[in-house]
Amino acid sequence: MKIYDVTVPISNELASYPGDPAVRIKRTKKLAKDGAKYNLSSYSFGSHAGTHIDAPLHVLENGLSVDQLPLEMLIGRARVVEITAPRIDREALQEFDFTTHVRVLFKTRNSYLWGRNEFVQDYVYITPDAAQFLVREGIKLVGIDYLSVEKYEAEDLGTHLELLNAGTIIIEGLDLREVEPGDYELMCLPLKVLGGDGAPARVVLRQN
Repeated sequence: MKIYDVTVPISNELASYPGDPAVRIKRTKKLAKDGAKYNLSSYSFGSHAGTHIDAPLHVLENGLSVDQLPLEMLIGRARVVEITAPRIDREALQEFDFTTHVRVLFKTRNSYLWGRNEFVQDYVYITPDAAQFLVREGIKLVGIDYLSVEKYEAEDLGTHLELLNAGTIIIEGLDLREVEPGDYELMCLPLKVLGGDGAPARVVLRQN
């Protein structure tokens, strides 16, 4: 059995989506310095920093918040699908069979962008028609390996709306560099933020 940690570490160097709060981590107490008996840090970052969950409340006024998401959808069998196209549209999905899965994680060239500290605008994204297709196929959780499923600077947030209106949970910011396409057991546990529109999560894949 092998376990893959597909979570991006949160650090001051972590790229943030433009307009989101930057990550700020500061050691406020240092062991054995100024009489301190322990280390203590302050953390400041947005609800969509690094590897994180998008709850329906992210774009829907009366959508479920992150603390209301069903854990049974965040834990269970998932398929990792590798896409080499510059975007994930309906055509790119035609070669795959999703009928036996409710969770799908897309591995793209995005995963290799985590080697850079600056935000990259030209990432692989999911088009609204692909999102609609996934919903029709019964997919209840979609993951992607960069900071948004949406095209950069998309005006209508069509992909988010297609997925979240259908109750499909979104995981963004995965690091799938070391993961081969195939079936895994997914465990995704976001911070339990009361009324949260999203939250950073620790995400692991287990291969039997």
